[in-house]
Amino acid sequence: MNAELDNARKELDKEFEQVRKNLDKLRQELDRISAAGPEDDITDMLKDYEDQVKKVRTGGLIGSGAKGHREARETYMKLRGLKA
Repeated sequence: MNAELDNARKELDKEFEQVRKNLDKLRQELDRISAAGPEDDITDMLKDYEDQVKKVRTGGLIGSGAKGHREARETYMKLRGLKA
């Protein structure tokens, strides 16, 4: 594997791991909503869930989320000569 392809794979793995970590947080938010009772403020919980979904997609302030994974995947696939 040449260095450029190896670096692209490392970036792909890093971006994928970041998305997976954010998905864990998303699952926690969903569990919180699922455990809610009739006296809980579900509207605020859903807003928190939506915020977490956005973070998974975009990565928030520092990360790049699923968008970064998509870009890393496209680069890696192109270097391998495969259609992304």
